[in-house]
Amino acid sequence: MLALTWAFVQDIFKIVGGLGLFLYGMVIMSEGLENLAGDRLRGILEKATSNRFLGILVGAAVTCVIQSSSATTVMVVGFVNASMLTLTQAISVIMGAKIGTTITAQIISLNIDPIAPLLIFLGMIMYLFFKARKIKNFGYILLGFGILFLGISTMGTPLKAFSEAPGFQAMLTAFTNPFLALLVGLVFTAIIQSSSATTGIVVAMYLSGVTLDFHTAAFIVLGSNIGTCVTAMLASLATSRESKRAAVAHVLTSVIGCCIFGSLILLFPGILIWIQHLWKDGARQVAMFHTLYNVWTVLILLPFIKPLEVLVHKIIPERPEEAETARKLVYLDESIMQVAAIAVAQAKRELGRMAKIAVANLELALEAFFHVDTEKAAKVKEVEETVNFLNRQITIWLVRIRALDVSEKDVGELHSMMYTVSDIERIADHAENIADYALLEDKDDTRLSPVAIEEMRALSELALKMIALSLRIFETRDEGPLPEIDDLENQVDDFAKLCVENHIRRLQDEICDPRGGVMFTDMVIDLERCADHANNIAYSIVGDQSWNPGRKTLMGRVHK
Repeated sequence: MLALTWAFVQDIFKIVGGLGLFLYGMVIMSEGLENLAGDRLRGILEKATSNRFLGILVGAAVTCVIQSSSATTVMVVGFVNASMLTLTQAISVIMGAKIGTTITAQIISLNIDPIAPLLIFLGMIMYLFFKARKIKNFGYILLGFGILFLGISTMGTPLKAFSEAPGFQAMLTAFTNPFLALLVGLVFTAIIQSSSATTGIVVAMYLSGVTLDFHTAAFIVLGSNIGTCVTAMLASLATSRESKRAAVAHVLTSVIGCCIFGSLILLFPGILIWIQHLWKDGARQVAMFHTLYNVWTVLILLPFIKPLEVLVHKIIPERPEEAETARKLVYLDESIMQVAAIAVAQAKRELGRMAKIAVANLELALEAFFHVDTEKAAKVKEVEETVNFLNRQITIWLVRIRALDVSEKDVGELHSMMYTVSDIERIADHAENIADYALLEDKDDTRLSPVAIEEMRALSELALKMIALSLRIFETRDEGPLPEIDDLENQVDDFAKLCVENHIRRLQDEICDPRGGVMFTDMVIDLERCADHANNIAYSIVGDQSWNPGRKTLMGRVHK
């Protein structure tokens, strides 16, 4: 009796351990595919902004790469929260993700577990002994494949023995109730947060010799497609209402598809018989049902994306307070950390947003100064706190992203952003200084002469023009306009010097109020330094090996 009990415990250990290896293999395989294709994912995702058909292709392609529709949907929720995708585009990407996630079951159904040890050996050799990043990542993928199929092999024999036990057969018989089978698939997927894993386990059961009724397997697969929505719903809790709508759209597409095909299977059992007739192997039948179900669901719902969007807006209606507040990160959250290339792209978007806020604040400060508007000056000082917040948070995120497995090209962009975030923050500091001059004008009733004001306007326009060009250079990474940056900086420096000389003469001739003399000079310096920081931003794209001939400083960096 003891021997039988110990053998039973050993079988349990083998099943649990095999399942652990199976799930771990999926994780490793997914990570390896992400690392191998991560540099391309940014460009792929950007194509999702074109139309619904491209959105579906993008969703399918990305999910094929990262082997997880949940991860894709979480990223989509983050992109909607960041205003990177509209709700319509998000729905199409989510639909595509449903198709892409079926590749996992197709791979597992190939039943290559006899060569699993060889895959593990080759994968480890490539991962440990090769320095090339692509070879290491490919080795990591092979390692994941090998561990996955080793897990199937490990739990195969004891699982087959269990399936022949009367108790286990009784449990399988209970699952023939379609609603119970659907609930099992839903709950299990909600717990492990991967419909690919749930479907993969069902396929693995067939490969292990478990005689699971195909009707039961089909409803478990349907349930898993609803259960996978839990991940996106959780990810949307702390995001904007628009991203919550994307998560709700994910739930609706899954529930509608499940209701349609669940009803069709119950009304026309011949559908499953047809699939069984086409593919004799049970594992292949489950994999093909998973693929056909998701493809058909997308084809049926494709013409109804707009009505679906309307329905989502009725479920989560618009609110007046829905407008984005400035003092928060819009493009950076935990969801983007799954793929290094996407994290870099999102950091660049957040930095671009910070730059727009800082430049708009400089323009507002100049308006406050020229019109002696204390309300605008107070607004400038308020927005400056937002820029300081963004500076701190973006810097933290850049350090975190740098710790990921980023490509050499993205390392260069991260270094550029680390410098640029500081320069943008300093431009905002100078805007605050200019706002202080506006408040000083109002308090002391200090006025500059019309000639001084006109000179200041001209200098301001030059500085703003240079800042705008530098940010465009940073965004496009185009070194072509750098000579224009040099020319503009020379113009700013020369004109700033001329402004100060002219103002000294005006003070000597008593044309200007002496109380405004220091204020005028300080403001000239602020604008000239804004131009210096613009120069830094432009030259940040060229890397450590470049010198700015205009400033004669490494990378054109000026610390003022």
